[in-house]
Amino acid sequence: MNVQVKPRSSVELTKADFVSDQTVRWCPGCGDYAILANIQKVMPELGIPKENIVFVSGIGCSSRFPYYMDTYGLHTLHGRAPAFATGLKVARPDLTVWLVTGDGDGLSIGGNQLLHMLRRNLDVNVLLFNNRIYGLTKGQYSPTSEQGKVTKSTPFGSPDMPLNPMLFALSAGATFIARTYDVDAKGMQEIFKEAVKHKGTSFVEIYQNCNIFNDGTFSLIYERPVRDDRILHLKHGEPFIFGKNQNKGIRLNGLKPEVVELENGFNRDELLRHDQYSSDSTLANLLSNFNYPEFPVPMGVLRQIKNSTYGEIIEKQINTHLEKHGKGKLTDLLRGTHVWTN
Repeated sequence: MNVQVKPRSSVELTKADFVSDQTVRWCPGCGDYAILANIQKVMPELGIPKENIVFVSGIGCSSRFPYYMDTYGLHTLHGRAPAFATGLKVARPDLTVWLVTGDGDGLSIGGNQLLHMLRRNLDVNVLLFNNRIYGLTKGQYSPTSEQGKVTKSTPFGSPDMPLNPMLFALSAGATFIARTYDVDAKGMQEIFKEAVKHKGTSFVEIYQNCNIFNDGTFSLIYERPVRDDRILHLKHGEPFIFGKNQNKGIRLNGLKPEVVELENGFNRDELLRHDQYSSDSTLANLLSNFNYPEFPVPMGVLRQIKNSTYGEIIEKQINTHLEKHGKGKLTDLLRGTHVWTN
């Protein structure tokens, strides 16, 4: 696969260079505005030419994203963005591909495609906007809605257990999983930068408020007065400490994690420490299951490991075949009776 990689642009870009001329058509107050603004702010810092950046989306409020980025973009079919992103990245490995989806588009109709893209470790960046509701179709419950959630499609409360996006990505074999939230500009930008540097599929869940159909769904977690006590900010090598006064920690009691008060004389060596690069998935599994009110909600990179990417494997197969058999002829393929040669 011989692809000419374009040199990085020598022109210094700014956030304004990534703002399209399209009117942003989200509801006033929607968390999507903050995500868009922070992506546009990060783009110039990556040093990647605009013509080498592509945003791919499916269907939903989040999937309007490509229209608002002054880059190349594909607004595709409901739940089918992973297929388009896969074909694009395999054919043009020099491109930086972002896939923007929502908890409905990505985890319901698109759940199967997203699962297989994660296990293949395609070198793309997935942004999953999670507002626990279907926004574009006016307020039906989604795969991440809480059990008992009353919506237009569940008037007596949802009977379903909610899907955990972090566990979904981890069990699918994702090599980079992270979580952030829409009102944390600094945290979002740091995660986006780490995601694009990762070689393989980066999966980023973003807690996002839908102020029309599910307003305040994450208020108990990240509103300013409570967030210090209900969010665990992950830093590689650092102990699990949280709280407004940094007076709470998490340790293992046998095989079960527990929250402890860090009183005078408490041995902090007992606390769990974050290791985002661990080849063992046990810690990431524990973190994926942390949820309020029993535990603070982890924000940051839960896990990041190295593995061969789908594109690298495909390219190696192609080059091996070319070395063994040389270039084939399209006419032989079209007119012949056999389409495969060992």
